[in-house]
Amino acid sequence: MKFVHIADMHFDTSFTTLTNRANLGDVRRFDQRQAFNKIINYIKENKIPYLFIAGDFYEHEYIRLSTIEYINNLFTQIPETQIFISPGNHDPYLKDSFYSKYYWSENVHIFDSKLSIIEQDGIDIYGYGFDDFYYTNHDLENTKIKNPDKINILIAHGSLNASDTLEKNYNPISEKMLETKGFDYIALGHIHKLDYNTKENQKIVYPGSTVSLGFDELGQHGMIVGDIEKDSLKLEFVPVDNKEFVIKEIDVTEVIDLDELASIINNIEVNDNVYYKVSLIGKRNFEIDMYKLNRLIIGNNIIKIKDYTKLNYDLEKLSRENTLKGLFVKEILKKMEENPEDEEVYKSALDIGFEVLEK
Repeated sequence: MKFVHIADMHFDTSFTTLTNRANLGDVRRFDQRQAFNKIINYIKENKIPYLFIAGDFYEHEYIRLSTIEYINNLFTQIPETQIFISPGNHDPYLKDSFYSKYYWSENVHIFDSKLSIIEQDGIDIYGYGFDDFYYTNHDLENTKIKNPDKINILIAHGSLNASDTLEKNYNPISEKMLETKGFDYIALGHIHKLDYNTKENQKIVYPGSTVSLGFDELGQHGMIVGDIEKDSLKLEFVPVDNKEFVIKEIDVTEVIDLDELASIINNIEVNDNVYYKVSLIGKRNFEIDMYKLNRLIIGNNIIKIKDYTKLNYDLEKLSRENTLKGLFVKEILKKMEENPEDEEVYKSALDIGFEVLEK
């Protein structure tokens, strides 16, 4: 039995982290539609009987009716495919949500906050979803597989092995507990990083975000395609995002001035389907005016430039100056000599002090 598993599409998200290009949010929202259209076409062409959507399918705060209608129209084009949606923390099953008030295609099943089971020939599908922006009330510990001889699937949105206080608000689930339940496949969402082949016979799977939301989500993004029988599971990752985010580092230590730096950035070999963030590293010998630098960049694919450089100074020479900066350096060098084990701390203090004194 074949299936497609996706999560974390975040339809109509604002893409607030990609603000350097005014229209990039609109472009990426269009990319979301293109990616989902690819998924539906793949399901059509390969006659996939099940589509699992493990939460954060859309953004409750920003989702437009026109986008819901676009999605539902695609659902009607695959009437033989059963679609199961587990609402997440960004698209909870609220009274005023589209999950609750919209008339979805007949092949769509949306889980509410109570763990339930949909029984079909040869396969039972369990699922539940968020009913608010936080959720901690699942009852998986007390759940028992009703029909062990059938293929049993669980669909949920949550934090596997949540360790910090914040993640414990987003449906924390114990991996060890899940492994004792006897599910043949567990379709999860919430973590935007792909996790499907990190260990042998892995049944607990995150497909990652379907479309990358920014530079903290590098690499390819797409869907998991599975072929499952009671005694076997084959999984494949299929990319569907037509764009990719890449970070390029440039060491400015040997760069003379801002014009040379701009020239280096403009000569980066770029791919039309890639968005780039340039990270400036090393020790700079000149002031980097980010406003001027951005105006000198001609490539539309350079989305962000971040300055992680540190000032390059001759500390011994500076310590002999009869200036506030010189006195500051002299004192720090003295502290470093007295406490060599804290050298890195004092170097950081120098960087901070120089930044203040430069203003």
